[in-house]
Amino acid sequence: MAGMKLDEDIILIAGPTASGKTSASIKLAQENDAVILNADSMQVYEDLRIISARPSEEEIAQAPHHLFGHRSGAEPYSVAHWLEDVRPLYERFISEKRKMIFVGGTGQYFNVLLDGISPMPDIDPEIRNKLRSMDDVSSEDLYKMLDEKAARELRPSDRQRITRALEVYQSTGKSIVDWQAEKGVPLIAETVSVKKFLVMPPRDQIHERINMRFDMMVEEGALQEIESLMAKSLPQTASVMKAIGVPQLAAHLAGEMSLDEAIEKAKAATRQYAKRQSTWFNNSFGEGWGKY
Repeated sequence: MAGMKLDEDIILIAGPTASGKTSASIKLAQENDAVILNADSMQVYEDLRIISARPSEEEIAQAPHHLFGHRSGAEPYSVAHWLEDVRPLYERFISEKRKMIFVGGTGQYFNVLLDGISPMPDIDPEIRNKLRSMDDVSSEDLYKMLDEKAARELRPSDRQRITRALEVYQSTGKSIVDWQAEKGVPLIAETVSVKKFLVMPPRDQIHERINMRFDMMVEEGALQEIESLMAKSLPQTASVMKAIGVPQLAAHLAGEMSLDEAIEKAKAATRQYAKRQSTWFNNSFGEGWGKY
């Protein structure tokens, strides 16, 4: 799509992994003198330059990029943290009348921009420390401790979100589902004009890109990146440790499977993730979202 000059103040580019969002964002940034802001939850981590498919140094040199690789994987990071990081940049560029492009595959980040974030309570430190030190308790047993509303929304295997729901309920006596139902103020004001794009190539094209990209990741040093991450001895529940490609290559480095098997499992997991993303975007981002 050549020569796309846009009048809107904000451009949103969403889509599944390996769909071509990075190249689309750079092209639009150059054509519209815009800055690019990351809206992908894994590309925030400095530890995952290769595995998260973060823009390369050459790509970053082509347009101003913000919020890429700016957080350590040792730190917890949530949608609320991302909002804290992005708000001052948003306000700065709005005041400078600079166009912004938000690009990524994390739907919740786009929801925060357009719909706001639910107000969340402060968590009692004692409750947080107690729940996060229960390493000897399985995710399934923690799941049994949830209130009924949270239990209907969460999977028994999703330990991180289960723990968060328990923290909220035990600190406030109110389900996290009820807190989430209380919408906040959207970051993007109604007076700001927005253009929204979904990058959704055919599924077979995405699968081909995923396979080629992961082979390239390994060639570029993904194993060394995971080895460095493992040396930090982070808990397996940390978000950075669950990024697609990390468990598979870590298993190979631990001698649990061959490199070929790890690569194939990582590719399969990435394809499954892309399918889930595509389904979510198609179901959630309909009206007002154009195809790029």
